[in-house]
Amino acid sequence: MTSSIYNGTVIHKRFKPKEHFFKYSVFSFLIDLAELNHLNKKIKFFSYNKFNLLSFYEKDHGNRDGSSLIKWVKKNLNDNNINSEDVNIKLLCYPRILGYVFNPLSVFYIYDIYGKLICILYEVKNTFGEQHTYIFKVEGDKNLYQHNCSKKFHVSPFIEMNCKYFFRLLKPGEKISVIIDQYQADEKILYASQDGKRVDFNSKELIKSYIKHPLMTFKIISAIHFEAFKLWIKGIKYVRKKLKIKNNITIEN
Repeated sequence: MTSSIYNGTVIHKRFKPKEHFFKYSVFSFLIDLAELNHLNKKIKFFSYNKFNLLSFYEKDHGNRDGSSLIKWVKKNLNDNNINSEDVNIKLLCYPRILGYVFNPLSVFYIYDIYGKLICILYEVKNTFGEQHTYIFKVEGDKNLYQHNCSKKFHVSPFIEMNCKYFFRLLKPGEKISVIIDQYQADEKILYASQDGKRVDFNSKELIKSYIKHPLMTFKIISAIHFEAFKLWIKGIKYVRKKLKIKNNITIEN
């Protein structure tokens, strides 16, 4: 199996209009979508599309209707003139714990038949139940990938929409690293990162990760609201969401 578990940390650092910082420990799955049925049968305390201590539901991603994520990814590749034949798709995400998950960012890594990374999808969610996916075609076999795009989706109620994202991420291996710098008027206003070290996706490592972070997904959503409250206390301007969207996709250069 090529699916993995990564134990690491999430960091958020805000620079403007006032400084703000928080950091917490997390663990993530890097799931080979072709292995989900096998993982469901072989891994204790893990289930695919059904409740368990830890689980993965397809309805948490893509079309968010429970339909095939592999078909959803391939359709988006075809729609953007990227060859979808014989691709291998891996998804970096948090698991459901006791039936609950919130993924602020999930990353799809798409490899060709030779194991070369050909496309990356950044799937961003907000706490209003909405989602936007930024699709980047990848050229060249590198260890570090960098992407830029304009912000097209309301995430934080304390950051305006007129911003740009600068994504940096390592090709998954013994470590993962995903970094997002957010700029407004050419000034960096936010740094966010997730890193982790790889362990095998098996029952033993799954339970070890869970024991370290037994209520992780509940902690994540609680931390989001608690940190938002602290930003409000600091007097940072509240930005109202103007558009209501459900699930948008953009292809980026």
